[in-house]
Amino acid sequence: MSERFQKYRFEDLEVWQIGMKIVHECYVLTKNFPKNEVFALSDQLQRASTSICLNLAEGTGQPTSKGFAVYIQRSKSSTLECVACIKIALQENFIKDNDVISLMSLFQEEYFKLIALNKSIK
Repeated sequence: MSERFQKYRFEDLEVWQIGMKIVHECYVLTKNFPKNEVFALSDQLQRASTSICLNLAEGTGQPTSKGFAVYIQRSKSSTLECVACIKIALQENFIKDNDVISLMSLFQEEYFKLIALNKSIK
């Protein structure tokens, strides 16, 4: 990111940084999906992955911890949605196990760090 832009609170969150890695990996992965999946599973995985980061960013703007917790939960749900999309893609042979080893590890790390973040703000 350019230093010209203001840095926001959410950018310091480790879960947001991991989420950004997830977004990148999902976009790279979906480039290999069948072309007829562009507006189906490919799009769904891209939207779910970006939702992880977008909800965290939006959540940091909430005036209370309780409000932020709602957005952390949404990010956690989006993480699980991504996992389900990957499992569908594996089942349909759009990808192979080796294609998603690091991505599945990122999902697991993100999921448990979101749980920990939620506990830490209460």
